[in-house]
Amino acid sequence: MSKIVVVGANHAGTATINTILDNYEGNEVVAFDANSNISFLGCGMALWIGNQISGPSGLFYQTKEQFEAKGATIHMETPVDRIDYDAKVVYATGKDGTAYAEPYDKLVLATGSLPILPRFEGGDLENIQQVKLFQDAQEVVDKLANPDIKTVAVVGAGYIGVELAEAFQRNGRKTLLVDMAPTCMANNFDPEFCDLMAQNLADNGIECHFGEGVDHFEGEDGKVTKLFTNKGSYDVDMVCVCIGFRPNTALAEGGDFELFGNGAFLVDRHQKTSRDDVYAVGDCATIFYNGLDGDPGYIALASNAVRSGIVAGHNICGTALETPGVQGSSGICIFDLKMVSTGLTEAAAKRAGREVLSTSFTGCQKAPFIEHDNPDATIKIVYDKATRAIVGAQIASTYDMHGNINMFSLAVEKKVTIDELKLLDIFFLPHFNAPYNYITMAALSAK
Repeated sequence: MSKIVVVGANHAGTATINTILDNYEGNEVVAFDANSNISFLGCGMALWIGNQISGPSGLFYQTKEQFEAKGATIHMETPVDRIDYDAKVVYATGKDGTAYAEPYDKLVLATGSLPILPRFEGGDLENIQQVKLFQDAQEVVDKLANPDIKTVAVVGAGYIGVELAEAFQRNGRKTLLVDMAPTCMANNFDPEFCDLMAQNLADNGIECHFGEGVDHFEGEDGKVTKLFTNKGSYDVDMVCVCIGFRPNTALAEGGDFELFGNGAFLVDRHQKTSRDDVYAVGDCATIFYNGLDGDPGYIALASNAVRSGIVAGHNICGTALETPGVQGSSGICIFDLKMVSTGLTEAAAKRAGREVLSTSFTGCQKAPFIEHDNPDATIKIVYDKATRAIVGAQIASTYDMHGNINMFSLAVEKKVTIDELKLLDIFFLPHFNAPYNYITMAALSAK
């Protein structure tokens, strides 16, 4: 049996700890976390800010007490100062000043990611916010109680930025969405899908300023009042900056680790780093991306974090388990427009130097004679030109069709071809889909 120290009780750390405690008796588990709470589902922050849920209590699924009831020792508000990887000791300092020197047999680094915050002139003005932790969201919610905050700008039009733009608009604020890219969510979808979302945002009153880079901010009495881009200036009362994340690997110092291009811990399929007895999980580590033939990549998603924690927990305790890799499956729902994707977009495939083809189709979700709750769905399937293997898919509709993307996720992982999909046994019932459903029709239309 081993003494296992986990640094970070985020989604990945929580999954690791639970896997060990629930499946392997006798191990000693000690965790350190700099935060005051565990397992906050940041994906629900926009729903909270936009008053679509009554409060944040449901955004937590694990507590310190639950861990301790299983036998773990949990040190909250206790950041790790350094790790002596040769002596195998973790050094940390508690909020009350207590110093810890915790030896380990196995170490799990679940240090997560940090928001990318460029040093804009005026960036230290009050009401320029980041939104990642529970405390960040709470601060924004508290400030929105002030009716003087009438206009909010969101900088960054990825998933989080688009979700926050919807949230502020639902909260009754005039909302601007600013991004250097020519559209929104370009890392997750091809242009025709991005355009659907951009139109959806505009139709719901959000001012979209794409192709504009932030230059600086100005303020009065220490509070932000103006946002300046390379194309103009805008009066604002609050700004949320959410342009991306980077892996938090400050504790790599002294460990002589192999790192990925962006600084993430490079791990094998057991989640082990290049150093013996040290594992890395979640946003601080690489993932194997099946969209690019299983090469290491970096995809910061809670779903990936949980899976990596499960894999690490089993391997640490002696059960050999390899990750099958991921497809980067994700989705978003904004003002009832639902968009899901997995694997490579056509644009991403071409940037990676792959020769791909695509096929698309738009049709009603259910049988055409179903007169109600039967909107169109648009699908795009991307496949390799030479092997015909499916490498990605995207679907958009106001109908909840998200389950279909899971099939495509498996198709990418298992290298199902577009031709195999043409005659796939997709059942028909008018309540659910059409006899010539949009998935089959897209596949049959493939060249």
